[in-house]
Amino acid sequence: MTYFPEDFLWGASTAAHQIEGNNLNSDWWARESVMPGMELSGDADDSYHRYAEDIALLAGAGLNAYRFGIEWARIEPRQGHFSRAELAHYRRMIDACLAERVTPVVTLNHFSLPLWFATEGGWSSPHAVERFAAYVEKVTDILDGVEWVVTINEPNMMAMITMMTEAMRSGQASEWQSPTVEGESDRNRIAAALPVPTVEYARPMIAAHHAARDIVRARTGAKVGWSIANGAFYADPEHAEKLAEVRYAYEDIYLEASHGDDFVGVQSYSTQRVDDNGLVPHPEHPDNTMVGTAYRPDSLAVAVRHAAAVAGAPVLITENGIATSDDDRRIAFTSEALAHLGGAIEDGVDVRGYLHWSLLDNYEWGHWGPTFGLIAVDRETFVRAPKPSLAWLGDVAQSNGAGTLRTDEVQI
Repeated sequence: MTYFPEDFLWGASTAAHQIEGNNLNSDWWARESVMPGMELSGDADDSYHRYAEDIALLAGAGLNAYRFGIEWARIEPRQGHFSRAELAHYRRMIDACLAERVTPVVTLNHFSLPLWFATEGGWSSPHAVERFAAYVEKVTDILDGVEWVVTINEPNMMAMITMMTEAMRSGQASEWQSPTVEGESDRNRIAAALPVPTVEYARPMIAAHHAARDIVRARTGAKVGWSIANGAFYADPEHAEKLAEVRYAYEDIYLEASHGDDFVGVQSYSTQRVDDNGLVPHPEHPDNTMVGTAYRPDSLAVAVRHAAAVAGAPVLITENGIATSDDDRRIAFTSEALAHLGGAIEDGVDVRGYLHWSLLDNYEWGHWGPTFGLIAVDRETFVRAPKPSLAWLGDVAQSNGAGTLRTDEVQI
């Protein structure tokens, strides 16, 4: 028995900067050289040259969708100068997917920005919307045959990255801490020091998303939306007012901006408690993941139900996974997550696909330690070594989820 629709997408996701390597004209490449506590991305997984192998491994396992990013800093290394060669490169990636009968899900911006744009002020620049729109219009020239387009990845996490960068520059923080990785000794201090993201961070990215959505719709036949980091926040009843405040600042303002989109991308890894002071850092626990988050596979269904209700749009799971060196644990986590997702679908939530994070072990925005991938990559030779979880997820895809557990069999 399966709860998943017949045309359900089963696949995996990546981000360009995290896997391609040598993204020389981006703000992240520049940031890595000057921020204390940051490791260098370097050659990354060399997927810029090895994308065909990566897509073939995904398809060979039985998956039918691949979410990957187009790197703005490669397409437009200088403002107004668009590289025909780089546009052709990403078109070849699309064609490689189509040749393998893999549905490409294309992300237009995944955190990294052209250095010139970041220097101009990035998303805070008064020219941000027109700059992004010009890039998107150029990219639509290569999107023939692409059915799914994500405009901006996790704008709410992008706001946190901006805040962390500002904290480093002001001296609030002395060492880089990626918002995607829980800190160790500095975790509580940094969490307390950073203010809640405000509408000033959200407004330009919302405007850019809507502009990009209009362009994609006018120039392609693709479905278009953006992806939101969903925290599956919860609180005791006495903290309900603070919970609503935190939800709005961290995700609901972005989910509400998805009204009218063809889908909303949901990205979920764990839950997080809220008290009257705001977000509560994950307490130390033996079951915590490599990035310090709680082991909560049920968070995906919690996030999906909330996102669908607020956004009023169909859901595409654009990221879900676990940072672990134990692949059996990855399979267990994903199996339980899919079981709960199936329960949400059974209850009527419109979910169109599940894209696991990540296809490859990769550069985790300043850190090489956390491993999320279905495929291990030797950083010296770039040899790909598929983990058992890749074959397992491929089998799930081939049965359209029939092999996943029922939610009433899952113990949380």
